[in-house]
Amino acid sequence: MSKVRSAPDFVIMFATLFLLGIGIVMVYSASAVVALKYGDPYFFTKRQLIFAILGIAAMYTLMNIDYWVWKQWAKTAFVLSIALLLLVLVIGVEVNGSKSWLGLGAFGIQPGEFAKIGVAIFLAKWLAEHQKQIVLLKQGLLPALAIPAVCFALIMLQPDLGTGTVLMGTAILMIFVAGARLRHYIGFGLLAIAGFAALVLSAPYRIKRITAFIDPWQDPLNSGYQIIQSLYAIGPGGLLGLGLGQSRQKHLYLPEPYNDFIFSIIAEELGFIGGTLVLLLFLLLLWRGMRVAITAPDLFGSLLAVGIIGMIAIQVVINVGVVTGMFPVTGITLPFLSYGGSSLTLMLTAVGILLNISRYAR
Repeated sequence: MSKVRSAPDFVIMFATLFLLGIGIVMVYSASAVVALKYGDPYFFTKRQLIFAILGIAAMYTLMNIDYWVWKQWAKTAFVLSIALLLLVLVIGVEVNGSKSWLGLGAFGIQPGEFAKIGVAIFLAKWLAEHQKQIVLLKQGLLPALAIPAVCFALIMLQPDLGTGTVLMGTAILMIFVAGARLRHYIGFGLLAIAGFAALVLSAPYRIKRITAFIDPWQDPLNSGYQIIQSLYAIGPGGLLGLGLGQSRQKHLYLPEPYNDFIFSIIAEELGFIGGTLVLLLFLLLLWRGMRVAITAPDLFGSLLAVGIIGMIAIQVVINVGVVTGMFPVTGITLPFLSYGGSSLTLMLTAVGILLNISRYAR
């Protein structure tokens, strides 16, 4: 493998920082009203800025650390991910019915978020070392699926279906790109659908989310409330929006508008043009990321780039799908834009690794 390092992909860097800047502005706009109960309209914005600075520092640092170092630490990252997921089940803090947070004073970390990148690194190493076996069922596909399945099972004990879905979706994409046979995937896809249905049926609140997705107006004050309020935000936005800071739904109508439903506020205040700009920036980021994956100098770097880009893409598709009423509510944040320290730091850290891979791309 060539170790001649060039400049990182500045398009990826630009798209990421542009999205981050939009996110900070929109977190303030969406949270200022809610933050007044803390006596400071910048309450959430200040915290987002702190994590943005930490994330940018991590991105810059990892951009300058040769990515093959993570191949040596892949097993450690995977074991640490499992340890944190076990720890959160014992001493974790329950938020919105999910025991997925480890509290640290006024802040907290979400181990499930860091497990995503830990699994991606270890799986990329394993697939790179067992590429010839991946076409086989017992010697390749099953062991590969077992790696993310361990973390998925621990995440579901919290329970956090949204994070688990992103983790497994990313892993499945990586395994497919590594060369798994399509007929094996079709069989496991049918089993996955059955398993997903069982997970939904095992929890009444998930059933309510499905029924709310089909017909939110059937229960407009309970299970369908978030989707309805989100659509009430998007609809009036029109082409140009109501104007920055002029959202009506953020005035305690739409729950946590600065978090999972921040895209609703973007569409309401900045309109179709603003929402489209955000989606185009994500498409630009994903296109350049896939270009890095294709031109990476080795299979480990290629698969790790696929994992990072896949993780971002899956979250964007699900989040935007939820706020527009296309998917049931899952609690997945919009990368770089939604409020949240663990998610933001993790995403910027992952982009840092991707930027380093781009420095060796052919």
